[in-house]
Amino acid sequence: MLSFLLAWYKRYLFKTLAFTFSLIFVLIVGSQSFSSTSLSNQILWDTYGVPHIYGQTIPSAFKEFGWAQTQSHGNLLLSLYGQARGRAAEYWGEEYVESDQWVLTMGVPDRARAWYAAQSPAFRSYLDAFASGINAYAQAHADLIDDSVEVVLPVKGEDILAHLQRVLNFTFIVDPTQVESLSHKQPKAGSNGWAISPQRSASGNAMLLANPHLPWSDLFLWYEAQITAPGIDAYGATLVGIPVLAIAFNNNLGWTHTVNTFDGWDAYELKLANGGYIFDGKVRLFESETIALKVKQKDGSLSNKELIVRRSVHGAVFAADKTVALRVVGLDRPGTLEQWWDMARSQNFHQFQAVLQRLQLPMFTIMYADRAGHIMHLFNAQVPVRQQGNFADWEKLIPGETSKTLWTKIHSYRDLPRIVDPASGWLQNANDPPWTTTFPPAIDANNYPAYIAPRSMSFRAQRSAKMLFEDKKISFDEMVAYKHSTRMELGDRLLDNLIPAANKYGNKIAKHAAKVLQTWDRQTNADSRGAVLFALWVQAMDLDTAFSQPWSEKSPRTTPDGLANPQAAVATLEAVAEKVEKTYGALNVPWGDVFRLKYGNVDLPANGGSGDLGIFRVVDFIAAKGEVFQPVAGDSFVAAIEFSQPVKAMALTSYGNATQPGSPHISDQLPLFAQKKLRPVWRDFKNIQAHLAKKEVF
Repeated sequence: MLSFLLAWYKRYLFKTLAFTFSLIFVLIVGSQSFSSTSLSNQILWDTYGVPHIYGQTIPSAFKEFGWAQTQSHGNLLLSLYGQARGRAAEYWGEEYVESDQWVLTMGVPDRARAWYAAQSPAFRSYLDAFASGINAYAQAHADLIDDSVEVVLPVKGEDILAHLQRVLNFTFIVDPTQVESLSHKQPKAGSNGWAISPQRSASGNAMLLANPHLPWSDLFLWYEAQITAPGIDAYGATLVGIPVLAIAFNNNLGWTHTVNTFDGWDAYELKLANGGYIFDGKVRLFESETIALKVKQKDGSLSNKELIVRRSVHGAVFAADKTVALRVVGLDRPGTLEQWWDMARSQNFHQFQAVLQRLQLPMFTIMYADRAGHIMHLFNAQVPVRQQGNFADWEKLIPGETSKTLWTKIHSYRDLPRIVDPASGWLQNANDPPWTTTFPPAIDANNYPAYIAPRSMSFRAQRSAKMLFEDKKISFDEMVAYKHSTRMELGDRLLDNLIPAANKYGNKIAKHAAKVLQTWDRQTNADSRGAVLFALWVQAMDLDTAFSQPWSEKSPRTTPDGLANPQAAVATLEAVAEKVEKTYGALNVPWGDVFRLKYGNVDLPANGGSGDLGIFRVVDFIAAKGEVFQPVAGDSFVAAIEFSQPVKAMALTSYGNATQPGSPHISDQLPLFAQKKLRPVWRDFKNIQAHLAKKEVF
């Protein structure tokens, strides 16, 4: 009995002390004057819920950043960390079994522990500090954290690295749906990025446009912040749960990322024999591990599922109709977070490039600009060194019985497609291969292995390049206006054929449709009439066979073009027009009546649309109730930066900077999004003070 009481008292004392220290850790002083130095440990929250983090030391800044992310996204963050542990089914039930199987089969938790041990002592302490900030906030504000996710606490440094792997290596590079279908087609993730040199800038200053397009939910959500500590003063955004800025700028330089046309995984078909697999003429045995996967039942009890994980020399093995082994890049490179951190600390192009040469970041194109006037496009990726083949060859199922197809090295930094300060004065990327980053072309695909990237240029990339190519002197305001362009490149490409064909071959409704399309402004603004009709017609067409002139490397910005079968295209238009008229009562229904910016409690007329239509302002929609559509992905974090003195910047986090229930910052920026506006970025004390919502001193 005495031992029981002693144990109970120790637990009570620990909880009491933890709570007391967490209260000491934070002191909210909303009424204090704004006289504290910039190096005191504090978070200044502006009126859009952006935390401006000031740390006397780097660990204190990391701790505050963990606190801030938990305040804004605590339920989501803890849910993501629980999934990255491979214990989500244990915490929340049967629906997470497949997620856990994927994470455990890919070895994420064990590798996270190894990565944690491999960090430099200093950076490991930063990860620990970020985790402690999460734990401190959850302890001090337990009433604001959902009971169901508290089971994940306390968070450890290795959880951050597990989450990083799940996001980068096992979602962006390859996700379970790709393995299941053996398809390299990427999920809905994309971006636009521009870098403009002084020679093309109206002000004579370099400019940068950051514009990732990701789903508006789950692990894809951006979090906007400023971090100031010894050696760093950077502003930007990162994905929820990541402790450093992934897209950022400081007073001297900045960068953004786009999802590049990169193959960082391969599926190898294994030939089975005698309980193993054939490799170089011999039978090898699988490495095998049995993992107990716990699953929470409806009554709260736990059941055990047995997960047998097999690995070949290629990687983890999956068995369905065929036995396939998966090989993924980056699993031996634990320095991604420190590289991002040091990118944000760099003060000039030389320092920045030295950090990039580590090649710890497994993918993403880097678009760069700086105060000195340099701009750069780097096809950043851990590209496997392959013996032969082109890009398409390696997207197929690869024979796994020979070492001739098994890559073991990646290309060095100097091997990657890169251009610095092109003669054109501008660079763009809209998820197209690096060969079309500027015109005249500055990177020759023939100088690189055929497997590095395909040769193509999407309609959105063509629209992106067209805007830059045609404007010889671009002002900051023009760059922001171009960012919001809803002009549909596909409309410009096809309407000149479709309208006369409808008048020639079509029935009454087809000719009416032709008249609507003739007067349409070829944009997808909220009041654009004809855009709904055209977009639904495109959706009903097979674009792989629709064009009379296919895409050509000789004319990359003006092909494909023309209708291959005008009569068939008109027949499709008739069917679509009948459906549109029946559903919406008119062929010229405004775009914003059908496509809505519905998120949280906000419901506004939308502008923008799918990048597949050649629209630069991307919003991806799904069908909702009432024959309307609502957004699920697209423009998320946007930043326009000019390296003037001082730096001029505007930004927007489309869906708001929080998801935590009760936060006023859920969808509070969506009205600006609907108006095609950005908001000023506040970086100095004076501006932050003028827009201060709350101050927390630690």
